Amino acid sequence: MIGRPPVTTHADIEAAAFKLFAQKGFAETTIEDIAQAVGVGRRTIFRYYPSKNDIPWGRFDESLAGFRETLQRMPAELPVFDAVHQGVIEFNRFDDAVLSQHRERMSLILRTPELQAHSALRYEQWRKVIADYVAKRTGHHAASSLPVTAGHVGLALALSAYESWLSDENDSLTESLSRSFSELGTLMGRHG
Repeated sequence: MIGRPPVTTHADIEAAAFKLFAQKGFAETTIEDIAQAVGVGRRTIFRYYPSKNDIPWGRFDESLAGFRETLQRMPAELPVFDAVHQGVIEFNRFDDAVLSQHRERMSLILRTPELQAHSALRYEQWRKVIADYVAKRTGHHAASSLPVTAGHVGLALALSAYESWLSDENDSLTESLSRSFSELGTLMGRHG
């Protein structure tokens, strides 16, 4: 037996929410506003997203699963730092058709004070993907210093690349990410 058809989609909710965030501001937009714009009840929104703060992050759990898979596909002969570097770039490769939407999403996530505490939880999950990968590649426990540090460094490099990309509309996201990782490698080569 097939259940009743969905009355909305993640994409519908995100489109309505982002439009409202742009018009009213994130803090002033309520779940009720979003539900009304989509034409569904408040409870329906919560079936798709646990909170308003989760909407800018999209389908984050699926995204993390994709990131894990991307890292697992990195060639075993690639040095760990290079594998993480390439994995982060591949994970952040988007079709041109969705780049402006991704820019809007990341601008909201990185520049909205009300989202920072929630973002810290998401960043922790993202760092863990890298830490788990580095632990597996190096034989360390995932909670030991090397994998944990790799997760923090990977996130810091990605965030600095995103900040650079958001400040220059002519910049390429993948080039910004590549620069960020390469600059750290250069710095470590000079001072390590």
